[in-house]
Amino acid sequence: MTEYGARPSLNFRVPDAQQRPSRCRVRGTQLTSKRPPHNWQSYLTNAAVSASAPSNLHFASHSPTFPAMQPKSPSLQKCPIGRAVETVGEWWSILILRDALQGSTRFDEFERNLSIAPNILSRRLAHLTKTGMFVRRRYQERPPRYEYVLTDKARDFFPVIATLLAWGNKHLAPKGESILLATRDDRRPLDPVVVDATDRQPITLANAVVIAGPAASRLMRRRLTSLKAMNPDLAPAGD
Repeated sequence: MTEYGARPSLNFRVPDAQQRPSRCRVRGTQLTSKRPPHNWQSYLTNAAVSASAPSNLHFASHSPTFPAMQPKSPSLQKCPIGRAVETVGEWWSILILRDALQGSTRFDEFERNLSIAPNILSRRLAHLTKTGMFVRRRYQERPPRYEYVLTDKARDFFPVIATLLAWGNKHLAPKGESILLATRDDRRPLDPVVVDATDRQPITLANAVVIAGPAASRLMRRRLTSLKAMNPDLAPAGD
């Protein structure tokens, strides 16, 4: 796996000995040798990069990574979910925020806890800082070192982490939960649910529908009018 998805295929052809002969001289006569290059690993790596890799290819632990594709559809760019995914949707970002919400603030803490490559971690921290999830604060002068402090915007992401934890425990823990969310006072396990702030009732697919907000464009209003998602009659639940 790479940072953004599955390992891309690098298509390149290894020249045979007759196509790329090595040269040697024996008693003043130039002869053609059919031996391949001695360092095949270096040769294959160089061939892959020069022949097939784009200019923005990046190597981390010998795995090429490519920049994430940004959504082009106006409906995605104007959707709050689409904008949220652009900020925190990459999986390393969510894990970094998870650890930050558990108390991690320093580069070496994130690196150690996540076993993440330093260059990838640097990119993710820079992105989360640029998008307002972290504030960088210097904690050492010589050499200069910084910690990453959660903003209110990032703290508001905690319910998302709690909901992911509950969903993972429900659907992806066949042998039982290994981590639970509990109250600080008496360590009573919590069962996170999404509820309405007014009547405190759970928000479910059966009782919720998407409607246009005050800033919705004409395109967004048309899309929502024809939207079938979140309609339990048109999108029934599975087994």
